[in-house]
Amino acid sequence: MKIAKVETIRPLDHPNILWILLHDDQGNVGLGETFFGQSVIEEYVHASAAPILLGLKSALPEIAHLALTPYAGFQGGGVEQRTLGGIDIGLWDLWGKRTNLPVVDLLGGGVRDDIKIYNTCAGPDYVRKTTSQHTKNWGLKGTADSSKWEDLTAFFERPAELARELLDSGIKGMKIWPFDPAAEATNGAYISQEDLSKTLKIFEKIRNEVGMEMDLMVELHGLWQRTPVEMIMHGLAEFNPYWIEDPIRPDAIDAISFLRESTGLRIATGETVVGRRGVLPLLQKNAVDILTIDTQWTGGLTEARKVATLADTYATAIAPHDCTGPVSLAACTHLVLSQNNGIIQETVRAYLNTWYSDFTTGMPPIKDGRISVTRDPGHGVLLNPELLKSDRIIRRESVA
Repeated sequence: MKIAKVETIRPLDHPNILWILLHDDQGNVGLGETFFGQSVIEEYVHASAAPILLGLKSALPEIAHLALTPYAGFQGGGVEQRTLGGIDIGLWDLWGKRTNLPVVDLLGGGVRDDIKIYNTCAGPDYVRKTTSQHTKNWGLKGTADSSKWEDLTAFFERPAELARELLDSGIKGMKIWPFDPAAEATNGAYISQEDLSKTLKIFEKIRNEVGMEMDLMVELHGLWQRTPVEMIMHGLAEFNPYWIEDPIRPDAIDAISFLRESTGLRIATGETVVGRRGVLPLLQKNAVDILTIDTQWTGGLTEARKVATLADTYATAIAPHDCTGPVSLAACTHLVLSQNNGIIQETVRAYLNTWYSDFTTGMPPIKDGRISVTRDPGHGVLLNPELLKSDRIIRRESVA
């Protein structure tokens, strides 16, 4: 599988996303994707990764992954790893195009036809402009036609109505993060009883409306210190959350393990943890119940499937992360359908109904709260032809 051209597409209207198109010597094109800091990723693709990729006699995923793994930067989720992840997903897509097989088959075959989803309650403009995980980057004003999908405002202002709307649409899981403003106010060092009680009322309203029919995921974005987050988790216990996600940074492994033992609540983490070597200590310390692996940030599908197998060795479920892009969601879906320990797939209906569908076609089908893949070759997602004609993109290419 020889690569003849490496192309990047960066949309000016969504500067956190970058698509990587890998053209082979037979006219096939594989589509990869990365998220966060894309002008820097774009430069690394063309200055460092493309010359290596174009020089390979065979660019099958394992071969290319080894060649592109850098000497510096391989231990973190920085520019090098995010570039590698985006290219790797594109290579799996290209391999599928060449063999006329879906990625799920290349991964060994689906162990299930579909899987349950949950809705991350973001809005269309959430984390759109910068790499900051902060309320300033929540994009709550939204675009003119996006108010229908502004689920972030909804979980603060009308949580019961939102929960009912999701449940009636067939979605039986929702993730919200109402504690973030309190964390930002104190750098995660303290939460007052008043703020705790006020925020817990959001969960009370949801449970009063839909009871236990809705799985409630609580996202804490790693913003807290151990003592206040322990208070939060004890307060949440009566609402039976499905999981508590990233209560503190995932590299504070002993503290996460302590929280899991002291509260008895399920811990989900892993989207910002890179590769098998990053995940292994969490598994060894019994600090994680559900691994929220991100196929892009961990280095692509080549590494993600190994992480999933490692987690299975420790009887730990995976729930792949997607709050980033349409290609990532497709890659996640192929992965979770192929893995014995896949449990649920994250989706963002605000993205699916706005910019995902504006930029791409061929998204994984969702019906009755479950997601599947088609038999189309590769991961199935294609860039909208109109996007490629737009004057609102930056397009670069490197050739052999």
